Amino acid sequence: MATDNALGVTGDSDGEREPDPSDSLRTFGAVVQALREHAGLSRVEFGELVRFSKHTVASVELGRRMPDESFVERAEEVLGNTGALRKAAVFLTRGKPGLAVWFRQWARLEKVAVSLCTYECRLVPGLLQSEAYARAVFDNSIPLLTDTQMEEQVTARLERQKMLYERPSVPFSFIVEEAVFRKRLGGAEVLRGLFNHVLDLSARRNVILQVMPVDAEFHACLDGPVQLLENPEGRRLAYSEGQQNGRLITGPKEVSLLHQRYDTLRSQALNPQDSRGLLERLRGAL
Repeated sequence: MATDNALGVTGDSDGEREPDPSDSLRTFGAVVQALREHAGLSRVEFGELVRFSKHTVASVELGRRMPDESFVERAEEVLGNTGALRKAAVFLTRGKPGLAVWFRQWARLEKVAVSLCTYECRLVPGLLQSEAYARAVFDNSIPLLTDTQMEEQVTARLERQKMLYERPSVPFSFIVEEAVFRKRLGGAEVLRGLFNHVLDLSARRNVILQVMPVDAEFHACLDGPVQLLENPEGRRLAYSEGQQNGRLITGPKEVSLLHQRYDTLRSQALNPQDSRGLLERLRGAL
């Protein structure tokens, strides 16, 4: 960063602000603000001590700016030198346009997972969506998305899908309700392209797709959609999502229960071969 005076006070132009602040930036900023206020310092006073402008201090505290190393080090010294800010700074990440705030942490975990399982009863999972289907999904957003927001959403979704190709040794398991594939979202042409896309993906050796038939008499996941993964350290985690929110589940007992449900659902769903056959029939009926 360039300084704007002899004291080394850093400016805060709009171009340096985060376009889409992440949860980690907001959390870090809140901690800085709490420690500053506990020390009885105003933003101006704190800024003079750390040699950054009050505008930069405000931007960091509001999660609008990624603090550089010098900010973290000076803030540590001024605010007690406990090591808390240094440790927290290691986990700072920038927001990613196109990903919901509540999904970003799970998206980061996905990238390094050694296995991923997904059960979905609302829409075709994002990792399996064709571009046209994804656009149809986002076109139904309320409030309506701007053209820029639409492109960011679609780009982020297609970027996530690269995992299926770039990590061929990682198993991806999907169980999707038959009713999801029967929804005519986007119309016949969009659905035809979707079926082609899903059939191509499910032909990959690392992708297993099972369809849960509408006439199934037993169902182990009636509580709703869920995602499960195992990280490189062998720890199992889960994620559930609803209206405008998502929840990372880390408790071993709850995660174990969700794995039991998913494993049971596997035995209740159509096998991969029969699932592909069903999708081919649905495609042919369009």
